[in-house]
Amino acid sequence: MTQRKVAVVGVSLSDCGRVNEATPYALHAQAARRALADSGLGREVVDGFASAGLGTLAPIEVAEYLGLRPRWVDSTSVGGSTWEVMASHAADAIAAGHANAVLLVYGSTARADIKAGRRTGDLSFGARGPLQFEVPYGHTLIAKYAMAARRHMHEYGTTVEQLASIAVQARANAASNDEAMFRDPITVDEVLSGPMIADPFTRLHCCIRSDGGAAVLLAAEEYVRDCRTRPVWVLGTGEHVSHTTMSEWPDFTVSPAAVSGPIAFERAGVRADEVDVAEIYDAFTYMTLVTLEDLGFCAKGEGGAFVEKGRLLVGGDLPVNTDGGGLSAQHPGMRGLFLLVEAARQLRGEAGARQVRRRDGRLPSLAVASGTGGWFCSSGTVVLGRG
Repeated sequence: MTQRKVAVVGVSLSDCGRVNEATPYALHAQAARRALADSGLGREVVDGFASAGLGTLAPIEVAEYLGLRPRWVDSTSVGGSTWEVMASHAADAIAAGHANAVLLVYGSTARADIKAGRRTGDLSFGARGPLQFEVPYGHTLIAKYAMAARRHMHEYGTTVEQLASIAVQARANAASNDEAMFRDPITVDEVLSGPMIADPFTRLHCCIRSDGGAAVLLAAEEYVRDCRTRPVWVLGTGEHVSHTTMSEWPDFTVSPAAVSGPIAFERAGVRADEVDVAEIYDAFTYMTLVTLEDLGFCAKGEGGAFVEKGRLLVGGDLPVNTDGGGLSAQHPGMRGLFLLVEAARQLRGEAGARQVRRRDGRLPSLAVASGTGGWFCSSGTVVLGRG
């Protein structure tokens, strides 16, 4: 059977940042309506739905709230990489004819819930199963990333200043993004002098906490002619899971993107050095650095030198997290869907003051979105191409 081509035909964010009055369901609905409006298609074409992180029976509960009755659903939940993995599944389903148009949607009031006392700042993943062997020792999520960063620093000489430069460049990119929560410039010294959270991470090494939602509509190629904007094609995807406990992680300096990335690039028929813009999950600065290595943008151990000298800026050699990322723009929980939104906007030339241009002045033609979940437990990578 001939496989259909699949395109991203609609993307949008809900209100983001400080959203005190909305519920997570409302943010889902707002993002979904905006993405459909962006596509120019009616909701009657949506026969597939993917959602995770909300409701007792996700995605059934959220689909009902949105007034959808999908024939294809996905509720894969693997942390921050959930949305890249779901996009992979949805693209496969559309290509095979199991669905025609799949809506991916997410919304969270993580910040507002804390401010209102509806939850605490740190949610436990639980203490059953394999986690019971780590939880009693107080090994937090942040501590796990910090320990991995320290290993990279020990093994390859990566410096805390190099890690800090990632936060500085993310903030510089955010300065041109009206939807970013934090836009004031920061310096390496300011990153280093901030409150220590988990050595070597000070506060600005860590993602912000915001409210917000996002939605992406994927559709089969025959729907593209009815869409409002030019399509962004899904060229290749990859996914991988590695471990639950730190004791089962073979190498703290290698993320699961080392598997998902090459798979996605191979399926897309492109090389990493052909990519014009990269949207990478950045819950912590080290996550950006090691993912760049594992996607093949630089060799293992060379990430520290690679991120220096403004290379990640919108006008740099490899623009990364052009909206400001989770470090500065928004991070309402599982942020992977925001990566796909920004990648599509860049390829469509709709990023405004933060728009990436190739050296010849043309719009970028290739983008990669790579999400990471848990404590480097999972990865999903999606390669997109401009139509």
